[in-house]
Amino acid sequence: MFSLQGKVGLVVGVANEHSIAWGCARAFHEAGASLAITYLNAKAEPHVRPLAEKVQSPLILPLDVDQEGALEEVFKAIQDKWGRLDFLLHSIAFAPRDDLHGRVTDCSREGFSRAMDVSCHSFIRMAKLAEPLMKDGGTLLTMSYLGADEVVNNYGIMGPVKAALQSVSRYLASELGPQGIRVHAVSPGPLATRAASGIKDFDELMYDAVQRSPLQKLVDISDVGALCAFLVSDGARSLTGSTLHIDAGYNILA
Repeated sequence: MFSLQGKVGLVVGVANEHSIAWGCARAFHEAGASLAITYLNAKAEPHVRPLAEKVQSPLILPLDVDQEGALEEVFKAIQDKWGRLDFLLHSIAFAPRDDLHGRVTDCSREGFSRAMDVSCHSFIRMAKLAEPLMKDGGTLLTMSYLGADEVVNNYGIMGPVKAALQSVSRYLASELGPQGIRVHAVSPGPLATRAASGIKDFDELMYDAVQRSPLQKLVDISDVGALCAFLVSDGARSLTGSTLHIDAGYNILA
């Protein structure tokens, strides 16, 4: 593992032990980083707090990006605790069920706006709040999916939303690069997470990924965590603006 000794980071999106964000938090911790970890609400806290305690997180904070001022409170706690931030992981997404399960053609204005705000604009808001804390540079990571690049059955409105998120990551990389802040979108293959369970016939996507990918396997949250730990390390200091696929090679196939 690349050393993250002395680095401090924020991880947003841990829901349970199957979350991509948890795989990343575990990898960051094992590499030596100290972490602030958020949970969505009181219902989620009992599932997240024990995990955060496993990685000795000194900051375990509520965060619902829909709530006015909630994100600012998280960054204030980080400012008060460390006075800086070296990296953050944005691993949250949402679309109303009817809009997620329906055709893109039929997506409501309200559903599209909500999906874009929670899944994409929240990353912009985090970048803005992180910038003054990254005086010596840093890394911003967000999670995408192959449905941003091509049509994936039943991925629906999240495809356009993730495409926007990937574009946002490139623009942030361009704008924040002069401050030494690097930005990446990471695009894992199908994973059995709580978020994925909301996508119709997701088991078929996972089966197809195993059958067709060059490595003939699924990736897991530890694989994604290892990549993200590298990306926030000094070893990746000359990389920015990329969408990195970690899917056993599935994305290269026609």
